[in-house]
Amino acid sequence: MKKTAILHDYMDELGGAEISLLTLAQQLSIPIYTTNVDKTRIKQLGYGDVEINSIGAVSCSKHLKQIQTQLLFHRLKLEGFEKHIYAGSYSIHAAANHKRNLWFCISPLRGLYDLRYRTCSPLNLPKQAVKEFQILLDKKAVEAVDKIIATSKNVQQRIRKTYGRKSTLIYYPLETKKYFYRPHADYWLSVSRIDPYKRIELQLEAFRKMPKEKLVVVGGAAENLEGYLRALEQKAPANVEFIEAVYDKQKLTNIYSRCKGLIATAEDEDFGITCIEAMASGKPVIAPNEGGYRETVVSGETGVLIDDVSPGKIREAVEDLGDTSAYRSECVRRAEEFDVHVFTEKMRGELQLL
Repeated sequence: MKKTAILHDYMDELGGAEISLLTLAQQLSIPIYTTNVDKTRIKQLGYGDVEINSIGAVSCSKHLKQIQTQLLFHRLKLEGFEKHIYAGSYSIHAAANHKRNLWFCISPLRGLYDLRYRTCSPLNLPKQAVKEFQILLDKKAVEAVDKIIATSKNVQQRIRKTYGRKSTLIYYPLETKKYFYRPHADYWLSVSRIDPYKRIELQLEAFRKMPKEKLVVVGGAAENLEGYLRALEQKAPANVEFIEAVYDKQKLTNIYSRCKGLIATAEDEDFGITCIEAMASGKPVIAPNEGGYRETVVSGETGVLIDDVSPGKIREAVEDLGDTSAYRSECVRRAEEFDVHVFTEKMRGELQLL
């Protein structure tokens, strides 16, 4: 699509949001403008043909990285584009200088809003004052956004609560045809960034009480959370194995294809693309009955949703699922509802309306 640009915070931390943007850019031939870029991993994921331009490098230190990224986009003035797609939470600071735009909102910044007091004590007055200033800047930036796309109903609710704005729902995409089923090996699977809100501890304690079962945890941690990852590895029981984040698409689909099922425990997850990846592989999902999981997993048909998730309830869900191969056909059918062609056509339509 000519004269449209995607602006995103950075492309060196590659999760579901970044893969969605790379997919959109690839499908509609749209260039991406960002800060840091990990071209090697992007190529491994199958997006080596996407045009990605850096507007400047930023620090790898979390807080400094965020500040520098925000400033770069605030000062940015791209020329030659009629329409602009923002993603992430810092690229929207370019919105005032680039009209005819929409924001593909993964979520309002959770550290500023719903998880504000989880990430910083309310008694830490200096840091809370900084957060108040950040909230002011964030809401000011969103005022310049013409239209907001929410990645789930859960995110829609956060947008309404945080900004008082309406949004259009378009779910994350997945190239479901690239996933496949194989008879399961001896392991359950967990795939996510390693972060306290993912509640990996619940999984470790559940499998500590299931010595005959095995759990493989795939994921890496941001630089500031590497100590947290090391602590998890040290406290993990013998039947839990940690593997660093996998960016080789073929290797990742192979891991999904042989698992018994997926275990997910994130708190109030935005959406949860890993659930779709597991179901596209014909594997059921065990997840909390909250957040975006409610929009993807059909309890009793494609897995189990757990009220008030705990290690004990995870163990019960593993036992209740029994032979997970019985869920294969329904899981695949459900995943196809989130296929990339659905996402691409909906985004194309929204761009035409801008």
